[in-house]
Amino acid sequence: MTEARFDVIYSNSSLPDSKFPTLICGFPGSGYVGKLAVDHLIHELSAKHMVDIYSNTFPPQVLIKPDGTIDLIRNAIYYHQSPATPSSNMMFLTGDSQPSNPDAEYLLAETILGIASRFSVLRVYALAAYITGVFVQKPRVFCTASDLESLKSITTPDIAVMDGGAITGMNGLIVGLAKLKGMRSTCLLGETSGYVVDAKASRSLLEVLTTRLRIEVSMDALDARAKDTEMLIKSIEQQMGQASGGRVEGADQASQTNPRNTGYIS
Repeated sequence: MTEARFDVIYSNSSLPDSKFPTLICGFPGSGYVGKLAVDHLIHELSAKHMVDIYSNTFPPQVLIKPDGTIDLIRNAIYYHQSPATPSSNMMFLTGDSQPSNPDAEYLLAETILGIASRFSVLRVYALAAYITGVFVQKPRVFCTASDLESLKSITTPDIAVMDGGAITGMNGLIVGLAKLKGMRSTCLLGETSGYVVDAKASRSLLEVLTTRLRIEVSMDALDARAKDTEMLIKSIEQQMGQASGGRVEGADQASQTNPRNTGYIS
């Protein structure tokens, strides 16, 4: 098997001479829940590009951009500086793909956290999907953390604390390895069917995260995308109902779902 390689290429522009206490990660996964949320933050906060990470463990593809040019598959880190409160400085990790094997996942997580350490990151958030297989009107948010203090700081009656199971892939590794490196880490998971790109689940995550971090961003773009998703879901439900000869259960079933027994975490 070919040895995994990760090439870290920093931006051509000058890098900030600042500390960035918080890193927020949105890896591509089921429903693109985490990635969509982080990409929205990057856009709304006009975050600046810091670094690209390329690897031979990503799919052998290029992505075609709206202007017709191409980019190699990558992960990228952006940053947002708060002139008034440096403690609110943030870094954002977004990606086109996760690595193709577990060894490479560990190496990518180590690479990302190495960059985070360079900029004095103290806390890591991973935004992920909690897959239930059913459509819901109001996605719930689940959470777990590296320590009880972090858990208590973000939980409210509307957020379900997970008490079992496992978080797979990069979302699990990044918070687990961050803990080993002395960083506090939290994983927030948005409830999703897993069938479609789920902007509603992404919005639910951002409602929790922005409240915790005391930042304000417009949700208009996510709301518009959520409406498109709702139309797609209605079409899928109609097709499923026709195929089964009956009504498709959705939100009513989801409200009875036990997250410990029936969900899949990504």
